[in-house]
Amino acid sequence: MDDVERLASARTGELCLPEKFNRPRLRRKVAAEYLELRWGITIAPSTMAKWACTGGGPEYQLMNRTPLYTPVGLDAWALKKLGPAITNTSQMVK
Repeated sequence: MDDVERLASARTGELCLPEKFNRPRLRRKVAAEYLELRWGITIAPSTMAKWACTGGGPEYQLMNRTPLYTPVGLDAWALKKLGPAITNTSQMVK
């Protein structure tokens, strides 16, 4: 079972999120708030907009011109970006 599947199966009851995060798709501003609340990753919505043009950000879908992010996609992106837990700098992966 990979990290995304484990996270999806553990989602029930793991973290009680406010109602605005319990939607199938989130707009960019709410997606940035979700990343901060869920993962402690502070990202400005404008940075996410830049990544939508240049690459490197979480996957999203467009509804007309509005980008929509899924919580599962945001979780997968956060897990990919976060490195493994280490106890000292000599353990850093190159």
